[in-house]
Amino acid sequence: MQAMNYAFGGLGSVPFPPDVQEHLAGLDARTDDGGARHAEARDSALSLSSISLSFGGVVALTDIDISVRKGEIRAIIGPNGAGKSSLINVISGVYRPDRGHVRIGKNRYQQVPTQKLARLGIARTFQNLALFKGLSVLDNVVAGRAYTVRSTFLGQIAGLGRARREEADARDRAGRILDFLHLGHVSGRLAGTLPYGLQKRVELARALVAEPDILLLDEPMAGMTATEKNEMAGFVRAARDQYGTTVVLIEHDIGVVMGLSDRIAVLDYGRKIADGTPEEIRADQRVIDAYLGVASENEDGEGI
Repeated sequence: MQAMNYAFGGLGSVPFPPDVQEHLAGLDARTDDGGARHAEARDSALSLSSISLSFGGVVALTDIDISVRKGEIRAIIGPNGAGKSSLINVISGVYRPDRGHVRIGKNRYQQVPTQKLARLGIARTFQNLALFKGLSVLDNVVAGRAYTVRSTFLGQIAGLGRARREEADARDRAGRILDFLHLGHVSGRLAGTLPYGLQKRVELARALVAEPDILLLDEPMAGMTATEKNEMAGFVRAARDQYGTTVVLIEHDIGVVMGLSDRIAVLDYGRKIADGTPEEIRADQRVIDAYLGVASENEDGEGI
């Protein structure tokens, strides 16, 4: 806008009164900020706007705004009960927010259609293992391609041409993902017989074989040893780098999050209290207070 003068008849340019100039400057700032928001929306794979959610009288989320850029690893952290898993469940359509919307690419939803999640380019893992433990590792990963099946049930039973081609393609893709995650040597093992850390990696493989644009990881390293966490972090980073997958990560291990993420949003009691790079989050006093508590003083005035 930048128009601080106005024409009045033949008197030429006359300055606006100070209060009008201040108002116009405010409009300029809002216009510039709005343009930045629109530009970020265009570059976003996923964005949440004013998400609020409650269960009865219990408020889980309040006015959450988060954007996820294409190809980034975006972490959401916070103390227990902060609302992290609720937010993932809103993104994946398990919960319908009381207010706000989710934008996936160019599509905007008040409630994401869970049954179309794979077709929207989203895959997720779960906080608790959700493998078919009586099936082989390979069959578990092949299950991640179920949404691509076009052959009829009878065609699959009879092993007709289209069904055979789909199965062969699914097994080929599953085999390549297993090799990528260093699981090829256990592809024939029953999933339930593997150590816990490898089972978590199989679940990641099942999500990746769907070739998602956005991968939602709900505490993928929970219960792992330090070595297993480092390995998993490496695979998550490699999936982003090799396949261009956008990653939204919930994780309690702050060390892992700081080393893996491009940007981090911090929740506390259902509200977003900080959002930025790992360096910015590490230095944010609100985050320190939320995780460690505010240092109090004893009667002598000494910090405890």
